[in-house]
Amino acid sequence: MSQFRWSEESEKQWDEKSSSWNSKSRDMWDNGSRKDIAPFIANHVPAGSTICDLGCGDGFGSLKLVELGYSVIGIDVSEEMILKAKETNTDNSAQFIKGDISVLPFSNHSLDGVMAINSLEWTEHPLFVLKEVQRVVKPGGLACIGILGPTAAPRLNSYPRLYGERVICNTMMPWEFEKLAKENSWEKIAEFGVYKKGADQLPIGSISTELRQSLSFMWVFMLRNVKQ
Repeated sequence: MSQFRWSEESEKQWDEKSSSWNSKSRDMWDNGSRKDIAPFIANHVPAGSTICDLGCGDGFGSLKLVELGYSVIGIDVSEEMILKAKETNTDNSAQFIKGDISVLPFSNHSLDGVMAINSLEWTEHPLFVLKEVQRVVKPGGLACIGILGPTAAPRLNSYPRLYGERVICNTMMPWEFEKLAKENSWEKIAEFGVYKKGADQLPIGSISTELRQSLSFMWVFMLRNVKQ
């Protein structure tokens, strides 16, 4: 039996998905599920800050941050994604590098913040990534992290694990991630939910956070590094 290497398999699968992802990602950031993320960051992180986009994909999210006045470095395990990000970044306003977000190429406390949208779920050990983020973010620095909610179709990527197959999607619930972050010296300072069409028929604003998370397509956290 061949040995399963998470990082190599992740790179292979995201290389294969790069074209289909690229065909829809701009619209996700402009009009879809990710359209409120950059403004959310701007409400909490001062312009001019240095932010690393973890799992940057084809770079549209990184460029949204550049437009808001941030210095941005995008990192992704997929060579094909990085190539597409560089093609999009025609004015070299952001830097894009290939790498594993579990082992970040930055010195301790060198970043003002990070953005990680639906990327922790695609790592072998999300806790290791959370601790690595804490290493590179300054004390008091911020992390905007988006976790796929229970209604997100991409969770189908983790389903084969129930048959004993190795998969690259390490699914978790938003409340599980929130507990993990709190237990490891991250303070939640803000959050918002993203919902599928049809959820506007429900009384979202009048129910508890726990129930809203249960209905979400994605839950976006703003966390502060409180580790001394």
